[in-house]
Amino acid sequence: MESTTTRMRTPRAAGTAGLVFAVLLAVAIVLMRLAIPSGSPSDAPVADADRWAVRLALEIVPFAGIFFLWFMGALRAHSGGGEDRFIAAVFLGSGYIFVGTLFVAAAAAGTVLQETVPPSGFGRPFAYTVLTTYAMRMAAVFVFVTSTIGRRLGFFPRPLVLLGFATGLVLLLLGSGVPWSEMVFPFWVLVISLHVLRTNLRQEA
Repeated sequence: MESTTTRMRTPRAAGTAGLVFAVLLAVAIVLMRLAIPSGSPSDAPVADADRWAVRLALEIVPFAGIFFLWFMGALRAHSGGGEDRFIAAVFLGSGYIFVGTLFVAAAAAGTVLQETVPPSGFGRPFAYTVLTTYAMRMAAVFVFVTSTIGRRLGFFPRPLVLLGFATGLVLLLLGSGVPWSEMVFPFWVLVISLHVLRTNLRQEA
């Protein structure tokens, strides 16, 4: 029987964690975008009917971060440690910074629930700035590096590598100016995870 450590390092672990992360992050983004539109006045209060959506999104984000870290670790183990140290450092660094900025954005967004009259107007623009300007650009670096590793080591097919580079460019160039463009990141993780799971199932067959 495989040990727990061995199971954590299988491609299935990377695929499963990636799927869960992609779904959780996408749900959190949709809830926040609908409850707190980015173009609304910064001091506009959140409607009572939408406050549940903000609370749910804030509860989801920490779990999304946890599964992303698991996805990172399992994906790196799936690569077999074949990447060079520079690539490995950028892979880990961009992933850690992404999670950190995602948490900061969520914490800032949570300030819109404070019962201040009138609302302070600080949390909403700050949250979107951290998410779209910083978190998504770190996500772009992570996508570029992961796609580069996949290309060099040969475990990503060419279309998946091209999708990664296109996703990275969207996040890098459009993330701060085009609402909802951040959704391409969980979509990319979803595609990567499905590929890893499918490859693993083929190898087991």
